[in-house]
Amino acid sequence: MKVLIVDDEKPLVKGMKFNFEQEGYQVETAYDGEEALRQARDKNLDLIILDLMLPKIDGLSVCQKIREFSNIPIIMLTAKAEDMDKILGLEYGADDYITKPFNILELKARVKAIMRRVSSPATKGDRTKISMGSVTLDYNQRKVTIEDVTTDLTSKEFDLMDLLVTNPGRVYSRDDLLDLIWGYDYPGDARTVDVHIRRLREKIEPNAAEPRYLLTKWGAGYYFNEN
Repeated sequence: MKVLIVDDEKPLVKGMKFNFEQEGYQVETAYDGEEALRQARDKNLDLIILDLMLPKIDGLSVCQKIREFSNIPIIMLTAKAEDMDKILGLEYGADDYITKPFNILELKARVKAIMRRVSSPATKGDRTKISMGSVTLDYNQRKVTIEDVTTDLTSKEFDLMDLLVTNPGRVYSRDDLLDLIWGYDYPGDARTVDVHIRRLREKIEPNAAEPRYLLTKWGAGYYFNEN
């Protein structure tokens, strides 16, 4: 697996690079936003670890620009503890975040969890696709097609769609979704789920303000409507 680490703190990058190489990863590095974008476009990467505060182009803008041409998993690093900074990172397309200072074992666990989902056998049972009404999930491409319109999804967005679509009508609370999709002792809060659901609606719903597929059961959670 090829990982790009982007941070302007060179000793931190050196330490992360050493640790990930010990795990067998191929590691590329960048120290500013412009170089990160160049490598994201030019190199065949599997995951990006991206700092929020970067020279030349900040991490949020880099994340947003990458999402214009790639759904590669992105983990944001932030030295800011405010929830809005973390949620904003997810709004711009990040799959996960971790706050500095962090334990390298936790970061490696986050990376492994994402890579397991992305690189696991791309089938549901013996199928590469499933359909529920007008919604089709493609496990090879990790895309969703609704009424002949195909949309690229990030890894977390696809996992959310997979869970909800394959369990139509079942209501999942925010805590349920945090546990099932993030899959570890996630330090975020319920707004993380809300951000991903909102992004999904903006991508797949004809009118995100009046969703047809991803519905809310007030006070309980979210569910997929197959009708």
